[in-house]
Amino acid sequence: MSRPYSHPPEDGREGTYLLDHLNDVASRVEYVVPEDAETPSGESFKSTVETLGYVHDFGKATTYFQKYLETGRSPDDKRLRHHAPLGSFASYYALDAKGYERETCLAGFVAVAKHHGRLPNVAEYVFDRAHGQDGDEYHAILAKQINDIDSDASEVAQEVFETATNGAGSWDEFRDGFIDLLDAIEDTVATEGIVPEPREDAVSDACYGLVLQCWGSLVLADKTSAAGAPNDERTFIAETPSTDRLDEYVEGLEADVRQDEDGTRTERLNHYRSHARDSVLNAIPEFLAAGSDVATLTLPTGMGKTLTGLSAAQKLRDEGQQSRIVYALPFTSIIDQVVEELETIYRTDGTGRLLTAHHHLAETTIRDTADEDEADLSDDVAGMLAESWRAGVTVTTFVQLFESLAGPKNRQSMKLPALRDAVVVLDEPQSLPLDWWKLVPRLVDVLTEQYNATVVAMTATQPRLFEDEFELVDDPDRYFEVVRRVSYELDDSTERYIQSQSEPKSYAAAATELREAVSSGQTTLAVCNTIDSARELTERVGDDVFVDVGRLYDDELQEAGSADDVDPVELAKRVVATDDNALLHLSTRLRPADRLTLIETAKALTERGHPTLAISTQLVEAGVDISFDRVFRDLAPIDSIVQAAGRCNRSFEREQGVVTVWWLDVPDEQSKTPAEAVYNRGTTLLPTVADTLRQIRDESGSLSETDVARRGVERYFERLREDKDVGKQTYADWVDDAKANELGTISLIDEQLSAEIIVTRTPAERERAEAIRNAQRNFEFEALGQLLDETKPLRISVPYYSEDSQTADAITDLPPLVEDEGIYELDVQQNPSHFDRMTGFVVPEASVDHQFL
Repeated sequence: MSRPYSHPPEDGREGTYLLDHLNDVASRVEYVVPEDAETPSGESFKSTVETLGYVHDFGKATTYFQKYLETGRSPDDKRLRHHAPLGSFASYYALDAKGYERETCLAGFVAVAKHHGRLPNVAEYVFDRAHGQDGDEYHAILAKQINDIDSDASEVAQEVFETATNGAGSWDEFRDGFIDLLDAIEDTVATEGIVPEPREDAVSDACYGLVLQCWGSLVLADKTSAAGAPNDERTFIAETPSTDRLDEYVEGLEADVRQDEDGTRTERLNHYRSHARDSVLNAIPEFLAAGSDVATLTLPTGMGKTLTGLSAAQKLRDEGQQSRIVYALPFTSIIDQVVEELETIYRTDGTGRLLTAHHHLAETTIRDTADEDEADLSDDVAGMLAESWRAGVTVTTFVQLFESLAGPKNRQSMKLPALRDAVVVLDEPQSLPLDWWKLVPRLVDVLTEQYNATVVAMTATQPRLFEDEFELVDDPDRYFEVVRRVSYELDDSTERYIQSQSEPKSYAAAATELREAVSSGQTTLAVCNTIDSARELTERVGDDVFVDVGRLYDDELQEAGSADDVDPVELAKRVVATDDNALLHLSTRLRPADRLTLIETAKALTERGHPTLAISTQLVEAGVDISFDRVFRDLAPIDSIVQAAGRCNRSFEREQGVVTVWWLDVPDEQSKTPAEAVYNRGTTLLPTVADTLRQIRDESGSLSETDVARRGVERYFERLREDKDVGKQTYADWVDDAKANELGTISLIDEQLSAEIIVTRTPAERERAEAIRNAQRNFEFEALGQLLDETKPLRISVPYYSEDSQTADAITDLPPLVEDEGIYELDVQQNPSHFDRMTGFVVPEASVDHQFL
């Protein structure tokens, strides 16, 4: 055989020889894995992954694979061309020959076996491979591959094994001892006896994290090599965000306001906001000295939590010798707001090596120059590196972070190396699903113990998920007492729920109360638990005494052609000019681009003090920087009530805002109240909420901000942990048992049938949809992918209960845009019955079961 290829010549490009590729991948490990990184057994982790790099594609040396590259035709038994299985056995042999511990060898075995796939349940997978799946047939395939290489590429094999083992092993020894190797590998995971099977204790608690590390590092090195990314430090290095610039930004904000502990309320708040940041930064040396890995930062809304948390992360990075910052939030709806402020602070556009936003709606890329024609990295490589979180600061979602740690997909694995030595900020961790409350602490253990990461959990409502938390704020209660932004009141309907769980508040009565609040000149927010509930409340309020902001927005959108070109401030001026009170609706039935503009418009209206009513689902609760005089919240867990209260008097426009908790009735054609439908599924939460609120009020005689946001939250979460035992222990056990396949079956997002719909509202958007159809017809897949990425802000995801539901029928009435992807187009001109300018996509007879945010 001539020199075997790893990747063949194609499209006028030279091919890559196998030995060159193996050496290239191994040499990239220098930039992916720090020199001082160790396995749980204290071995050099860098050397471990380099060894895997040298052998991972060794199976490509067979004539079966080379003929497949040349002709595109597989042998009669296509398994003969599969290269990863033989590479996995070579990796175990090479690591074992160099004296690595058994579990390190197993981790390398699995990482190479699955470097093009997803991780399996480790012990079961290794047993099946070593014992022989399909009887002896699987081992016969491997034997044929070994004999084929020995006949046609023995010199290549000798060089690979000499390099991979540093001379401690050889191709001849691997070839001649392969049967013994199978037995040795099986013995590491199998029970003794006539019929062996995988042992329950075959792997340690550290095995899963070690497999993740080996797999993620190898995949990143391999994929960047195959994509042609330069093999140098510049490809992988991050630009460090400037602490000086952050300090200057904060100092600039503080210079514009007066601080005085004994002055006016605003001056006192400014004083304590600055004091809180200083106290957090001063606590970091003590935190580092204490040897803890998880810090908490507990501050009320209005105390500058985001900037304080970022300052803490940068100081931890600098003083703790960490590398990157990963800032994770619960919802995509608030990421853009955070990124926009970071772009201002660091004077960047979010496409370089300093800052990246990574979520399913973002165009995620790293470019080395503003001139795209001169960029060193192709679009594919630039996107790959950004999705690998190689920037100095990555802003992302809990889904991206934790699902990349819990049984991730292959492409998700590439971000794992960036977590080593990182500072991971969890903003609003109480938003994590209750089922994950035992798994997340276990995954954080993997981060801190095996990736040497530091975690900061920051929120006003700490769920106390982690052991040995170190609070960075000197006295959180002090700041809650100072803020006193709001007081809470329980509507009569909530009182009835506490007493008898009967007689919820009708939508007619709720609408009347909202109209009265706005008519008195107050800006008002009503937060509902479901989309149906928000829509019904909006309809009951009516637009006879309001100006419909959604209608005015649509007028501006048609004129501008794009949501990006609609100026929220100008739209707000147009609303004010009508002299009518403003009404707007927010839910995920509106496109992300529309929601963002409407939120900014609402913010401009409230800042002007224009009487405004916003009716929304929970999407406004966490992190949305908007402030109303009054907030009405449908009955919900106490942390959700407090988060909604964070939108009340947020900017301290008045001495104190009022948050009313009511219990809304069943929407039309539903069977349960929205609160019961959402929060009494699985773990029943509402009785605990009601009882906790009653206890707090009876003890203090009121429901002050400190009563609810501190004592109420702490007692509620304590009862969830002790009385409800929330969190599925099975999920955490899967980490301990290295059952990656099982972990890959769960998600932070409820699994349900759903359809992606691109909503086209303007001529330009319809032209883009037609361009997508043309790209499909012409098989222009690169252009198709780019066009689809551009439509993410125009998409909504509509869940449905079953294939034969009216919701599903309404969706399939729409023309498919990309059939293979299950993406439909809603042209609002062609299908006006499916769209409302105020409330968005209309689905008849929608079931409450899938109307959650």
